[in-house]
Amino acid sequence: MSLKGKVVVITGASSGIGEACAYEFAKRGANVVLAARQYVKLCEITQDIHQKYKVKALAVQTDVSVEDDCKHLMLQTIATFGQIDILVNNAGISMRALFKDLDLEVLKKVMDINFWGTVYCTKYAINELLNRSGSVVGISSIAGFKGLPGRTGYSASKFAVNGFFESLRIENLKNDLHVMVACPGFTASNIRNVALNNSAQPQGESSMVEEKMMSSQEVAIRIVDGVEARKRQLIMTGQGKLTVTLQKFIPKFLDKMVFNHFKKEKDPLIS
Repeated sequence: MSLKGKVVVITGASSGIGEACAYEFAKRGANVVLAARQYVKLCEITQDIHQKYKVKALAVQTDVSVEDDCKHLMLQTIATFGQIDILVNNAGISMRALFKDLDLEVLKKVMDINFWGTVYCTKYAINELLNRSGSVVGISSIAGFKGLPGRTGYSASKFAVNGFFESLRIENLKNDLHVMVACPGFTASNIRNVALNNSAQPQGESSMVEEKMMSSQEVAIRIVDGVEARKRQLIMTGQGKLTVTLQKFIPKFLDKMVFNHFKKEKDPLIS
């Protein structure tokens, strides 16, 4: 699949994996539509992309937890470019708190962004994607295969995303719609800095060693390669592949491995 001249909508495009994907798609000749809440940052990125790669780039201020914003994003894309070929549902937020200690608003916010944001955007792009035999991508996580301690809301949202895309793929087996779920594993980005604490406020400092993680740029290259190859699923790390395999065959043993891993993070929630 050649990306030259394709129109790609990317949510959560003001930083991290979303921003890196915007540059990588543009580098390969695609026109890009960047969506996020930080409009000024989006405008800076779109201008830089246009200057570097001579493709068209559009910034649309979008809060994916708001259904009307997602509808407007797709209508604006069609009004500007006349088509949508690829949708990358990347916008997401994490959380870090034990369930017994948290305000339920934490789970509501995480689900509104990670799950409902994906559903809204996909709903308002689906007809265009079907008409063009396009691609819809969900940026999920290994947390969508294995529940992680202190991340009940995050894991729940990613399990929901995985199930949503699994059903969507089967519904459209005869329609040539490409559905891909990408699970990057731990990625060096600001997602842990803005992760919600038990009172639904950004926690600030990351609880993990970011330097040892895969970069957003590496993740973006794999995602764009996956779109070009129309892959079904991307699990990008050895740790992730091992987790998925062990969950199938020896989940009880994996429970202990996950517990031991997370009790070693900074300021651990479990011990």
